[in-house]
Amino acid sequence: MLPRARPRLLAPLLALALVGTLTGCSLFERDAPNKPVAQPSAGVAGGASQLEIPTTVAAGQVSLIQRLGEDGPLRTLSVERDGAWQCVDCAGDGVTSRGTLAAELTERLQVLLANPALADETDQARRYRTTCIDALTSSLITSTGLITSQDCPGEERTPVAGEILLLLTQATPAEIKG
Repeated sequence: MLPRARPRLLAPLLALALVGTLTGCSLFERDAPNKPVAQPSAGVAGGASQLEIPTTVAAGQVSLIQRLGEDGPLRTLSVERDGAWQCVDCAGDGVTSRGTLAAELTERLQVLLANPALADETDQARRYRTTCIDALTSSLITSTGLITSQDCPGEERTPVAGEILLLLTQATPAEIKG
């Protein structure tokens, strides 16, 4: 009997379907079609929460979506051009955190986001396919496009996006608890 084949696009497609389900039909204000929703919002204590995850961001903004395995909590982080950030379920504990990156980190992030090499690191340019099961999957949403990576053996790191991911996870409450 042949082992069950797992399509390599399944995890990113499931993530996109989850994003679509969680955010509803529209992420953008009708009056400002070029102004994306850049910050997720968390709901009230004691139950219901509403989560908005951007599918696009403006130049100088970045969003990070992470999940450990298929059943792990969905961590979302949005960073504005000025370094203000908001993280929903940062440590898998349901807590929403807010803060501001230090000035030097904000400047470094802006340099990285403006790097033309970032365009060659998008999923589309690399024809990226997930390869690991139960790995930490990180997706950066930049104005250049979606850039996905997984923490698994043999996965080649993208230089610019990898540095952005490292900066974001070191400067914000990024520990995922499994």
